[in-house]
Amino acid sequence: MSSKSAIVIAIDGPSASGKSTVARIAAVKLGFNYVDSGSFYRGITWKALREGIETTDSQQVVALINRIDFQCFLRDGSVQFTIDGEEPGDQIRSQPVQEHVSDIAAVPEVRTFLVNMLRETARLGSLAMEGRDIGTVVFPDSPFKYYLDADPEERARRRYNELAVKNGYSNVGEVFDSLARRDRKDTTRKAAPLQIALGAKVIDSTGMEADQVVDLILNDVRAHTAGK
Repeated sequence: MSSKSAIVIAIDGPSASGKSTVARIAAVKLGFNYVDSGSFYRGITWKALREGIETTDSQQVVALINRIDFQCFLRDGSVQFTIDGEEPGDQIRSQPVQEHVSDIAAVPEVRTFLVNMLRETARLGSLAMEGRDIGTVVFPDSPFKYYLDADPEERARRRYNELAVKNGYSNVGEVFDSLARRDRKDTTRKAAPLQIALGAKVIDSTGMEADQVVDLILNDVRAHTAGK
């Protein structure tokens, strides 16, 4: 399948809004490939921290992306990657990576590099891709753009239940503060700030189960692709 014939479902939203779970389930139900665009940014952050690079030093970060070998591949319906031949695995979910990824994501050269990598994944087939600028920057022409949001306290509870214990957070309040810092950085950065894409359907997932959100998206996709 060529990238031009691939269907892309673009799901954006802040951290812990449910977009990862929703995109993953939607991909399975539609037979699409799942892409966690944030994992790409966390991968670069993991590599920078491993090499002792100061993540706020954009020159060092740009030098890093200019020398690494970043390769994407498909495994069990999910797009994965290696950096210099190594898969970072769960290390990209660690607290240090979570705290520094916004610094990396704010570097324009990093965004250009990874936007190109993300667009290339459409050559592997149709996608359900989630992130923060999928509908605004990566695939702005997709007719299937969604913005997931939820109450900040609900998002903090979700993230705490998902990752906090093994990643070093001791209570929901710490997670709430971490998400608040991430939101500020994401919405105020100069390069592709988090915002609702033109034409995107906004879904408030507070109090909703993931399957309910998925059904809303799948019904919309199927209604627009019926008979095509």
